Amino acid sequence: MTAADGDGAPGPGDPLEAAAEAAARAFRLLPVEPADGPPPGARDHRVAGRINTDPDTVERDLLRLVLTLVELLRQVMERQALRRVDQGDLSEEDEERLGETLMVLHDRMAALCESHGLTLEDLNLDLGPLGPLLPPSG
Repeated sequence: MTAADGDGAPGPGDPLEAAAEAAARAFRLLPVEPADGPPPGARDHRVAGRINTDPDTVERDLLRLVLTLVELLRQVMERQALRRVDQGDLSEEDEERLGETLMVLHDRMAALCESHGLTLEDLNLDLGPLGPLLPPSG
Protein backbone atom coordinates (compact mmCIF):
# COMPACT_ATOMS: atom_id res chain seq x y z
CA MET A 1 0.00 0.00 0.00
CA THR A 2 1.10 3.57 -0.59
CA ALA A 3 0.38 6.84 1.17
CA ALA A 4 -2.35 7.42 -1.38
CA ASP A 5 -3.95 4.15 -0.27
CA GLY A 6 -4.32 5.56 3.24
CA ASP A 7 -1.80 3.56 5.29
CA GLY A 8 0.47 6.58 5.85
CA ALA A 9 3.58 4.84 4.48
CA PRO A 10 5.45 6.67 1.72
CA GLY A 11 4.94 5.15 -1.70
CA PRO A 12 7.33 4.82 -4.63
CA GLY A 13 6.25 8.18 -6.08
CA ASP A 14 6.42 9.97 -2.73
CA PRO A 15 8.72 13.05 -2.82
CA LEU A 16 9.87 12.41 0.76
CA GLU A 17 10.90 8.87 -0.14
CA ALA A 18 12.75 10.16 -3.20
CA ALA A 19 14.58 12.76 -1.09
CA ALA A 20 15.51 10.13 1.50
CA GLU A 21 16.87 7.83 -1.20
CA ALA A 22 18.87 10.68 -2.77
CA ALA A 23 20.37 11.59 0.62
CA ALA A 24 21.27 7.95 1.29
CA ARG A 25 22.99 7.73 -2.11
CA ALA A 26 24.92 10.93 -1.41
CA PHE A 27 26.14 9.67 1.95
CA ARG A 28 27.22 6.37 0.39
CA LEU A 29 29.26 8.33 -2.17
CA LEU A 30 31.16 10.20 0.56
CA PRO A 31 32.29 7.65 3.11
CA VAL A 32 34.06 8.98 6.15
CA GLU A 33 37.67 7.85 6.17
CA PRO A 34 39.90 8.10 9.22
CA ALA A 35 42.22 10.36 7.21
CA ASP A 36 39.36 12.86 6.70
CA GLY A 37 39.27 13.94 10.34
CA PRO A 38 41.83 14.98 12.93
CA PRO A 39 44.11 12.31 14.37
CA PRO A 40 42.68 10.39 17.34
CA GLY A 41 42.94 12.43 20.52
CA ALA A 42 43.53 15.71 18.63
CA ARG A 43 41.06 18.56 18.93
CA ASP A 44 39.59 20.18 15.85
CA HIS A 45 40.23 23.85 16.61
CA ARG A 46 37.76 24.97 13.94
CA VAL A 47 34.89 23.45 15.86
CA ALA A 48 36.29 24.40 19.26
CA GLY A 49 36.16 28.06 18.23
CA ARG A 50 32.45 27.82 17.48
CA ILE A 51 31.16 25.39 20.09
CA ASN A 52 32.21 25.83 23.68
CA THR A 53 30.76 23.12 25.88
CA ASP A 54 32.50 24.24 29.04
CA PRO A 55 29.96 23.75 31.87
CA ASP A 56 31.22 26.89 33.57
CA THR A 57 30.26 29.12 30.62
CA VAL A 58 27.13 27.42 29.29
CA GLU A 59 24.77 29.77 31.17
CA ARG A 60 26.58 32.88 29.91
CA ASP A 61 26.68 31.46 26.36
CA LEU A 62 22.95 30.73 26.45
CA LEU A 63 22.25 34.24 27.73
CA ARG A 64 24.41 35.66 24.95
CA LEU A 65 22.49 33.64 22.35
CA VAL A 66 19.11 34.78 23.69
CA LEU A 67 20.23 38.43 23.78
CA THR A 68 21.57 38.05 20.24
CA LEU A 69 18.17 36.87 19.01
CA VAL A 70 16.41 39.72 20.82
CA GLU A 71 18.87 42.23 19.31
CA LEU A 72 18.33 40.77 15.84
CA LEU A 73 14.56 41.13 16.24
CA ARG A 74 14.98 44.67 17.57
CA GLN A 75 17.01 45.64 14.50
CA VAL A 76 14.47 44.04 12.15
CA MET A 77 11.66 45.97 13.88
CA GLU A 78 13.70 49.17 13.61
CA ARG A 79 14.23 48.68 9.86
CA GLN A 80 10.53 47.94 9.39
CA ALA A 81 9.63 51.10 11.32
CA LEU A 82 12.01 53.19 9.18
CA ARG A 83 10.48 51.73 6.04
CA ARG A 84 6.98 52.66 7.25
CA VAL A 85 8.15 56.19 8.13
CA ASP A 86 9.74 56.57 4.67
CA GLN A 87 6.50 55.40 3.03
CA GLY A 88 4.46 57.89 5.03
CA ASP A 89 2.25 55.18 6.56
CA LEU A 90 2.38 56.75 10.03
CA SER A 91 1.08 59.94 11.56
CA GLU A 92 3.55 62.30 13.23
CA GLU A 93 2.32 61.13 16.62
CA ASP A 94 2.85 57.47 15.64
CA GLU A 95 6.33 58.27 14.32
CA GLU A 96 7.24 60.03 17.57
CA ARG A 97 5.91 57.19 19.73
CA LEU A 98 7.67 54.59 17.58
CA GLY A 99 10.97 56.48 17.76
CA GLU A 100 10.77 56.77 21.53
CA THR A 101 9.89 53.09 21.89
CA LEU A 102 12.83 52.02 19.73
CA MET A 103 15.22 54.24 21.71
CA VAL A 104 13.97 52.81 25.02
CA LEU A 105 14.31 49.26 23.67
CA HIS A 106 17.88 49.99 22.52
CA ASP A 107 18.76 51.46 25.93
CA ARG A 108 17.27 48.46 27.74
CA MET A 109 19.21 46.04 25.53
CA ALA A 110 22.41 47.94 26.32
CA ALA A 111 21.58 47.86 30.05
CA LEU A 112 20.84 44.12 29.94
CA CYS A 113 24.14 43.49 28.20
CA GLU A 114 26.01 45.65 30.69
CA SER A 115 24.42 43.92 33.67
CA HIS A 116 25.74 40.59 32.35
CA GLY A 117 29.19 41.84 31.37
CA LEU A 118 28.48 41.99 27.64
CA THR A 119 28.38 44.72 25.03
CA LEU A 120 26.07 44.98 22.04
CA GLU A 121 29.11 44.17 19.89
CA ASP A 122 29.50 40.86 21.78
CA LEU A 123 26.12 39.80 20.41
CA ASN A 124 27.26 39.91 16.79
CA LEU A 125 27.83 36.24 15.97
CA ASP A 126 30.43 35.37 13.34
CA LEU A 127 28.73 33.21 10.71
CA GLY A 128 31.99 32.21 9.05
CA PRO A 129 31.92 32.74 5.29
CA LEU A 130 28.56 34.52 5.55
CA GLY A 131 30.08 37.25 7.75
CA PRO A 132 28.64 38.75 10.93
CA LEU A 133 24.99 38.19 11.86
CA LEU A 134 24.24 41.81 12.64
CA PRO A 135 25.08 44.77 10.40
CA PRO A 136 27.78 47.14 11.62
CA SER A 137 26.43 49.70 14.08
CA GLY A 138 26.72 53.35 13.30
